[in-house]
Amino acid sequence: MRPLSEFATEKRRAIRGVLCDIDDTLTTEGRLTADAYAALERLQQAGLAVIPITGRPAGWCDHIARMWPVAAVVGENGALYFRYDHGRRTMTRGYAEDDAVRARNRGRLAAIGREIIEAVRGCAVASDQAYRETDLAIDYCEDVPRLPRESVDRIAALMQARGLTAKVSSIHVNGWFGAYDKLTMTRRLMHEIFSVDLDAVRAEYVFVGDSPNDAPMFTYFPHAVGVANVREFAGRLPHEPTYVTNAPSGAGFSELVDCLLSAR
Repeated sequence: MRPLSEFATEKRRAIRGVLCDIDDTLTTEGRLTADAYAALERLQQAGLAVIPITGRPAGWCDHIARMWPVAAVVGENGALYFRYDHGRRTMTRGYAEDDAVRARNRGRLAAIGREIIEAVRGCAVASDQAYRETDLAIDYCEDVPRLPRESVDRIAALMQARGLTAKVSSIHVNGWFGAYDKLTMTRRLMHEIFSVDLDAVRAEYVFVGDSPNDAPMFTYFPHAVGVANVREFAGRLPHEPTYVTNAPSGAGFSELVDCLLSAR
């Protein structure tokens, strides 16, 4: 990973959108700081599209799409996107699976969650599970004492053994039925809502994240950025981001925004 200072000015000047993880990328120790939120607003005011790409649930995404200075949001690790049109006061929602499939899977996921809680001491079903439509989130450090890496790996292995796709974030292990991820839904959102062929213009967008569930995005975007705490997952990322900030979490996100806007 190269320092952010090596992100060339002409390449920064060409950026027209920022895609960002939320937990431990925008947030700092579980809180969205004033500086990080202001950085989102500065991007929007400069005319850059801002789109959070998160593992957080549909219920949160409805709020984010309506209330934050963002163009849209991708949630539940790529299961859905929400886009709120403030002029028309309408929400557009896109899902990887239809209503019937999501309803059928919810009962199966709940049963798997109960099995994992019994098998791995100290973990818990995530507190935001009630607001999810498509996946199972097992908390390993958000509202429970941090579990060792071996326990986190055990949770992921149990999910995989039951046919789930499993991804580790900075706070949860998420599991779902299906092969989608953050990248597949991001590409769909850009095509369906913004008429953008992301494959053709990926160099005009930055993605910033911090953990293994961001790996598809780190691989895809030539200007992928990790906030400094991404180093905590050294050796666990199949592809590292091109650049890394000096500061961690929300301060690192603000550092990236300063870097981008200084070139404009």
